[in-house]
Amino acid sequence: MSKHVIIVGGGITGITAAYQLIKQGFKVSVVERHRYPAMETSYANGGQLSASNAEVWTHPSTMLKALKWLFRADAPLLVSAKPSWHKLSWFFEFMSNIPKYETNTIATASLAIAAREHLFAWAREEGIEFDLKQQGILHIYRDKKSFDHAAAVNKLLAKGGLDRRAVSPSEMTAIEPNLSGSFYGGFYTESDSTGDIHRFTNGLAKAAEARGASVLTGAAVTDLGSDGQHAWVELNKSDRIEGDAMVICAGVESRRLASKLGDRINIYPVKGYSITVQLDDDKSKAAAPQVSLLDDETKLVSSRLGEGRFRVAGTAEFNGFDRNIRADRIEPLVSWVKSCFPGVSTRQVIPWAGLRPMMPDMMPRVCQGSKPNIFYNTGHGHLGWTLGAITAVKLSELVSLWQKQTATASSRRLLTKPAQIASARINS
Repeated sequence: MSKHVIIVGGGITGITAAYQLIKQGFKVSVVERHRYPAMETSYANGGQLSASNAEVWTHPSTMLKALKWLFRADAPLLVSAKPSWHKLSWFFEFMSNIPKYETNTIATASLAIAAREHLFAWAREEGIEFDLKQQGILHIYRDKKSFDHAAAVNKLLAKGGLDRRAVSPSEMTAIEPNLSGSFYGGFYTESDSTGDIHRFTNGLAKAAEARGASVLTGAAVTDLGSDGQHAWVELNKSDRIEGDAMVICAGVESRRLASKLGDRINIYPVKGYSITVQLDDDKSKAAAPQVSLLDDETKLVSSRLGEGRFRVAGTAEFNGFDRNIRADRIEPLVSWVKSCFPGVSTRQVIPWAGLRPMMPDMMPRVCQGSKPNIFYNTGHGHLGWTLGAITAVKLSELVSLWQKQTATASSRRLLTKPAQIASARINS
């Protein structure tokens, strides 16, 4: 009989996990505290499906930049000076992972490439429209030092299987004619793409429901637990769902929930901001870029979502669970649009902030907990959209293995029990 798997979290990682598990024959229940799926970090990110952005942050230069920008309110990387044990332990582990920088960058690029095939196949199979634009991603560099670092990163990405080529300023103009500014050079990844994570996640949620999954929204988890063979969640302090296994896909809440289950998942909430520029006039539509960009100096990315929207996102803020949208953090994003695409009107701009679930090594956690029927698919950081499909596949393989092992154990018990009864009868 199919095992019943409870998934906690209805963002990109929870819904992709639900879809893959339901296709594998499991009974699936997703619990999501918001009224709709994909209302937190999966709501308004940068839109990039970017193997080219697979470089992990555990590089010595990251710490130097954090110290350099410590007192700049508009800094691309901002670390609050207010201490906490969680933040200190996280940064200690972050620094201990610096030796794994190259290995993890290569692994992330490989995962990102594999993820594409699954995501695109699911979208085709289910007829999901999500403003997919397959025109590549252009990384832009304003000085030789940053360009040279990108060239070194390019060697690591190539080891992960990615083809990304250097381009001159004139080639950059040919790739994206609307881009304004002075640049040293760039790198272009033709195989990368962009799309609306919110639209995709909701479309896949409906597809999972059509296949038999239960997606419960407005269902806040107030308690949860497992005895190793059965798992349960308490919702809104009154309802209770029981299953055979549980998967935690709860983003920045995964650390707290893992602690309740006896596990340690050291996720830190790293705030990112975005603006969605409404292209309400023909001039703005014509002046906005068609190709997705990543600006190394400002750490901002941009994506064209259909004809009427232009998304700009980025920055990293280490300030706990603060979800406030700060004007001084939004202003650099608006200024970037004015500088790089002066013909785009910024009269209609929708600001947003979300918390990325970051692990100290920048690698997602797809693993089994201390209890055999507890699993984790979380900690994707800024690459949940890029990696979500492949980690869902990896998770389904792990859960399928667990199901086979429990079935084998049950068969052994059934075979052993009659033999023990027969032996007792003979001895009597």
